[in-house]
Amino acid sequence: MRHYELLFILKPTLTEEEAKARVDFVKEVITKNGGEIATVVEMGTRKLAYKIQKYERGTYFVIYYKAPPALLTELTRNIRITEDIIRFLSVKYENKSEIAAWDRLCKGIKQTIKTQTREPRAYREPRAEKPTEEAASEK
Repeated sequence: MRHYELLFILKPTLTEEEAKARVDFVKEVITKNGGEIATVVEMGTRKLAYKIQKYERGTYFVIYYKAPPALLTELTRNIRITEDIIRFLSVKYENKSEIAAWDRLCKGIKQTIKTQTREPRAYREPRAEKPTEEAASEK
């Protein structure tokens, strides 16, 4: 099994449910063809560097997964058929240092997701305003 990263951009006009359905479709293609998904990262809607199919914005997703080499052709075919995916990029991690970086990336993403969901930010009281020099001289 080889290590891969798949970045794809969805149309910004999709609702959250439709975007989730497209991501689930891609995940299903990976798992049905013998792949194992490590993490899925939603990067949110961002401005594109240039217009793609008349869209200036897009919703970015990154999937880190392990899969046999034959899966890549099937995944590429399914992504090209899907009209809601306006651009995609698949990266293969080959040598040991790249695979180690892939592992660190996946662990780092999982760690940040755990800390974000586990502990909400503590509420802080607003700071009292310090009296200015003018207010102090008036007294």
